[in-house]
Amino acid sequence: MPKAKPRRADEAATPINWRQQAFFWVGAVVVLGLFLFIFSEILLPFIAGMAVAYFLDPVADRLQKLGFSRLWATVVILLAFVIVLVLALMIIVPVLTNQFADLMKNMPDYIGRLQGLVTNFDPAWIEKTLGVSAAQLKDGLNSLMTEAIGFITTLFKSLWSSGLAIVNIVSLFVVAPVVAFYMLLDWDRMVATVDSWVPREHVETVRALAREIDSSIAGFVRGQGTLCLILGVYYAFGLTVIGLNFGLLIGLLAGVISFIPYVGSLTGLILALGVAFVQFWPDWMWIAAVACVFFVGQFIEGNILQPKLVGSSVGVHPVWLMFALLAFGALFGFVGLLVAVPCAAAIAVIMRFALARYKASPLYLGEEPAPAQRTRRRRTPSGS
Repeated sequence: MPKAKPRRADEAATPINWRQQAFFWVGAVVVLGLFLFIFSEILLPFIAGMAVAYFLDPVADRLQKLGFSRLWATVVILLAFVIVLVLALMIIVPVLTNQFADLMKNMPDYIGRLQGLVTNFDPAWIEKTLGVSAAQLKDGLNSLMTEAIGFITTLFKSLWSSGLAIVNIVSLFVVAPVVAFYMLLDWDRMVATVDSWVPREHVETVRALAREIDSSIAGFVRGQGTLCLILGVYYAFGLTVIGLNFGLLIGLLAGVISFIPYVGSLTGLILALGVAFVQFWPDWMWIAAVACVFFVGQFIEGNILQPKLVGSSVGVHPVWLMFALLAFGALFGFVGLLVAVPCAAAIAVIMRFALARYKASPLYLGEEPAPAQRTRRRRTPSGS
């Protein structure tokens, strides 16, 4: 059998140029987007399981250092996580459900009483300061409240129809733990496998990008998730101790959406003060106490929790984060809301990397590129 001829130097493989790489990555992003769009209705338990595994992987690594095998570390962590989650659902969910139902039921009465407090405060002062009559202010508040209630109701209905109503609740609580178990068990192995697929020429660059993306996502998902949990518990506890109606619901809501800077605390403050004015007026002490809960919460978040849990390396601008949430939510529904934050963090890292490469390129610096070395020898014509 004849041997294959060795490849000559002038037949060396031509490296993939940047156009081919760009085409490949754009195609990969398009395929991923189509995959999320087509299967968004069944991806919720899988994404939830992946998020749980990613969140708990550092804990599993620490247990391994203490002498646990990866299998037993995974079993212990998931059992503890499931027990805490079930207890929380059994204790907190019924209370939240009752408070939400009562809030929706009493909302028209609260709005009417709040309008009365505002418009009857001092009609002459209102007209002099705001330039509108008390009746016009009342009509404007009524229209604003109606639109706000309609927006909140539509939001909850869309989240329910796009997420939990389509995906069977049983599958969420059965499939997600199974996915989390296997992914947590094989996490390091999967990372090593994916690393082996990276072209060796670019492996160090890809690893550096992956580490920065992991740091950004970990800082936001793990750090900000813990921050939101602490703030939610603090707000709920503080408002409940004061005796504010719906304090548990408002406090947890303010904590959950605190991953968007200022939005969570501001939303909670407005809702809590609205209820406090109706409930405690004219007792200013309790109204001020409600405001103090949020001011102290902001101080704790900005000076203690944010530096310790999140740090300054996240690199996700609040405007970009809100855009990602709206865009991914509109494209992929409830699943899009779940993947919006990690995708926004990854895209931000990649864009910073691309911008740094551009600023170091001759195109930005205005320099002539060095002459390319020829990789193929010129063939000498026969007989010359």
